[in-house]
Amino acid sequence: MSKILVVDDEARIREIIKKYAEFEGHTVAEAVDGMQAIGICKQNSFDLIIMDVMMPELDGFSACREIRKFSNTPIIMLSARGEEYDKIHGFELGTDDYVVKPFSPKELMMRVNAVIKRSNSDSNIVNDVYNYEGLTVDFSARIVTIDGQRIDMTPKEYELFFYMVKNKGIALTREKLISEVWGYDFFGDERTLDTHIKLLRKSLGEYSKCIVTLRGVGYRFETI
Repeated sequence: MSKILVVDDEARIREIIKKYAEFEGHTVAEAVDGMQAIGICKQNSFDLIIMDVMMPELDGFSACREIRKFSNTPIIMLSARGEEYDKIHGFELGTDDYVVKPFSPKELMMRVNAVIKRSNSDSNIVNDVYNYEGLTVDFSARIVTIDGQRIDMTPKEYELFFYMVKNKGIALTREKLISEVWGYDFFGDERTLDTHIKLLRKSLGEYSKCIVTLRGVGYRFETI
């Protein structure tokens, strides 16, 4: 049984999510805005937070930024806006998933269960270090450096990059990457993966060349 905090100013949305989450065996707490969510998170620990973006008092992005200062609890963002900018902004803040309204409650629960499972499971990180020119990937310490400078990435960027490096030279389909990194069956939304690839390439700078796009297939990490 997992503890979930649902943050949304719409009572109807909170009620729907609570109904499905409790059916899955989770316990649910509620908050009506970002300010209340921050206060609750400071007093309680949760396995997952489901956070709406557009709320009074304090929006979801700002609340996420504040929560990340003291907690690494996985966060799924909800938004009526599906623009790529909003998704990138959310992922840069360290959110784990982004679901566009209106959403399927059943699909949301699949994502919830997958994120919780991923968070609680052993990541099976190999205790070794990969080096390529000035790029160093320390799997056990979860550190990536370029020319000795540590590169800051979101949790999902780390997971995606580590998986690709460990499968160096292998063509990885979008379905495979989403299944392995996000932990749920492929839902047909390739934009989440593509957005993270863009963020990852930005973080890697000159080594973004190592992430090769395979048109119609997916991606591959390779060094020349």
